[in-house]
Amino acid sequence: MKRLAVYCGSASPEDARYVQLGYDVGAELARRGIGVVYGGGKLGLMGAVAKGAKDNGGEVIGIIPESLVRAEVANHDCDELVTVSGMHERKQRFTDLSDGFVTIPGGVGTMDELWEAMSWSQLGYHSKPVGILNAFGFYDDLLAFNAKMAAVGFVRPAHQNILIAADALPELLAKMEAYVPHTPIFSMKSEDL
Repeated sequence: MKRLAVYCGSASPEDARYVQLGYDVGAELARRGIGVVYGGGKLGLMGAVAKGAKDNGGEVIGIIPESLVRAEVANHDCDELVTVSGMHERKQRFTDLSDGFVTIPGGVGTMDELWEAMSWSQLGYHSKPVGILNAFGFYDDLLAFNAKMAAVGFVRPAHQNILIAADALPELLAKMEAYVPHTPIFSMKSEDL
């Protein structure tokens, strides 16, 4: 994996562990020679990921919608800052430029990015690993919900391992490196669906 899209929040929670986590993720990816593709902002966990990567000699590519550039939250310290027209184009660029996806704590936008990466994988728009870093147990309930969708039958057996989860980044990256793509819906026959 040469580049990973990192999905995370642009907010800075009161609990400083979250911003530090963002910095540590960026730093660890840089130390491993893995470039960061992220939302292009300078605030919150987003800014911390970029700073962690840059402080450790890593490549940082930001993808940011025009409306957020105008709101003056763009991180102009990126190696490359790509301005796009909107969120759909932003997510397509994340997919085009990365070899996989890592989700760390965040809010609604982060969930939108994660679920779309999973959905696109399930369908067959990409075959890249989709990881979630469950730091501090932040995603315990989301992982339980994902398991419930599978148990009820809304996630086919062939797609139940799309979401790769771990509590620590080294373990998550190892699992992502070992990921074997599944059979996407686009390649299935009706009797498999």
